[in-house]
This record gives sequence, structure tokens and C-alpha cells, in this order.
Amino acid sequence: MTSQADTVAVSRPSRRPVDSPATCRANRGWWDSASDDYQAEHGEFLGDAGFIWCPEGLDEADARLLGEVAGRRVLEIGCGAGQCGRWLTCRGAQVVGLDLSFRQLQHSLRIDAGLDSHLPVAQADAEVLPFAAASFDLACSAYGALPFVAAPGAVLAEVRRVLRPGGRFVFSVSHPIRWAFPDDPGPRGLTAGETTYFDRAPYVEADEDGNPAYVEHHNTLGDWVGHIVGAGLVLDRLIEPEWPDGHDRAWGGWSPLRGRHLPGTAIFCCRFPG
Repeated sequence: MTSQADTVAVSRPSRRPVDSPATCRANRGWWDSASDDYQAEHGEFLGDAGFIWCPEGLDEADARLLGEVAGRRVLEIGCGAGQCGRWLTCRGAQVVGLDLSFRQLQHSLRIDAGLDSHLPVAQADAEVLPFAAASFDLACSAYGALPFVAAPGAVLAEVRRVLRPGGRFVFSVSHPIRWAFPDDPGPRGLTAGETTYFDRAPYVEADEDGNPAYVEHHNTLGDWVGHIVGAGLVLDRLIEPEWPDGHDRAWGGWSPLRGRHLPGTAIFCCRFPG
């Protein structure tokens, strides 16, 4: 959910245009190199078979944003180590997890082996989903793929294609307002001014040769609504989780201090009418 620049040799971050192929190539390599550290640092918080939507700790067991899942075919986009998909499977759903990173999917297989469970997974780019039309009843993504693609509208259009009429898609991303503040869990992270909410140039970390090594794209709230509507989906609900009392675990730029003042996550609940 945040960059770990020390996992690869990178130059000073910049803001510049990066197209879909370069974004995909960069983020596949970054997540392959960072996944071991990511799972070691955050695996306990996420659980081996838990569904946590965001660093604020919103749990699907309580939120029930997907509704009844038993007997439903579910696609998880950007599944990482499959924690959410495994939780859904335990509740009777038929789940397929998809991720860009092969190393993340290896962690899913590792957890499966330890639990004697089985979550079907596929390695693919979310902009081109390798599934037939109308294959799924539900789709979800907890900070998976959407912040890291150059064409979120293409992802949403693909989700609509693979959903059955009446199906739902719920996804969480960094709250767009955070783009205007430094990614710092301390007081500095409450001071705007380094960039603007309306600056849509991607955040880019480059390798020693100047090639993108990590790319995160920014969309305003209005952009997200436009992408959702443009894909033929209906936005039913936008959730901005508050930082809960007693939750003192910082995650990158997410922290109790910032969470008391700024929304850190936006969760979009959409459906394919029909």
C-alpha cells in the first residue's frame, strides 16, 4: 500500500507520464522484489485467511460490503497472498485470485500449503482479464491493482465484462486527498503544499538507468466516479473509513495521527445493473 524504495535501487522520485506497458513492467518487478518484505511486515495484520479492506482495519466480517457470498463466483483482483480470497472461500464462495506479481502468488501457495487449503490463482494484468464474459457474480479488490494501473477505466470495463448482470464490484484505494499531503505518518504528513490534489502525473521511482521501477497513479474522486460510470457500472456507495479508537498500528503513511484528521482510504461499492 506504500512504496518500499529500499527493495530496489531507485533514483529520486519524480512525477512524469508513464504508459500502461511501462507501468505494468515496473510494478510487476517491484512487487516481485518487495513481496517477501511486504508479507513479513503485514502478514500478521492481514491474517492468512482474513479480509481487511484497508490500513484502518475495516474487516469484511463486520462491514459485509460484498453481502452474501456463499455459492457465489468471486474474482479478487490484486489478490497478493490470497488472504481475502481464502476468507471468502471459507464462507462458501468459489473464488479465483488474480495478481500481477508471481512472487505474491507464490506466497499464496505457501499459505495454502500450511493451511491445507486451495485458492485458484492466475498471474495477469488487470487491464486484460483472462476470463470469459459473465463469469463472476462478485468482484473485489482491497488495494489491489487499481492504484497501480495507468488505465483504471480499462480495468473497470474489464470487470463489467466478466460480471454477470446484477453483479457487484467493491474496491478500495488510497483516498485521493492524500495525494496533496506528504506520505508521512507524523506531523509533516498533515501539511499540504508539496503537490496538489489536481496533479495527476504519476508518482515514479526509477532504476539506475532511469527506467520506471515503481509507479503509482492518481485519480481524484471525480475521476473515479467518471471511470465507474464510463465503464457502465453504478456507484451505490462511497465509504471513507474513520481511524478506529484503540488501533495504533501505523502502515507507511497511514497512522492514528493522520487518521484522526484525514481520510486514508476510499472504498467504492459498484454494481453492474441488470
